[in-house]
Amino acid sequence: MDDTYRINVAKTEFRDGYNCGNVNQLLSVFEGEGFTDMSEDGPSHYGKAAREALRERSFELFAEYSVKLTVIVNAIVVLGNTAYDFGWHEFTLNPKNGGETIRRRHRYFELWNKNSSGDWKISLFINNADIREELGGQVSQWFLSEDRSGATSNSTRL
Repeated sequence: MDDTYRINVAKTEFRDGYNCGNVNQLLSVFEGEGFTDMSEDGPSHYGKAAREALRERSFELFAEYSVKLTVIVNAIVVLGNTAYDFGWHEFTLNPKNGGETIRRRHRYFELWNKNSSGDWKISLFINNADIREELGGQVSQWFLSEDRSGATSNSTRL
């Protein structure tokens, strides 16, 4: 099986973990000991502390929201047993206790390492909020379901 394909399969597990609200499935694509988390709006975490911080954030997110994640991969570049990918994660968050739907879009960069079993795991995760472009009074469209009138997205920390 091609390495780019294997990373795409792992990204599918990542997406499905969010969409099913399954913390363990989400964490399954991250390295156990050698993971670094540089997520926006928080301190950097390393190793076991990074997995625990991600676990805690995910439990809190899934407790409060039903999540739909759309992954847009710009590129996957394989360099032997290391690879990187980058693109966008578009989150649609529906509050479980009612309320307005929240849409959030992040730019991301992931560094992947192939382990001795041939599985690809994320060793470094970096993200930040994507800012909607505006040029000549026109704003970019982010979500396919969004109307073109330029309605803005709400945001919350993920």
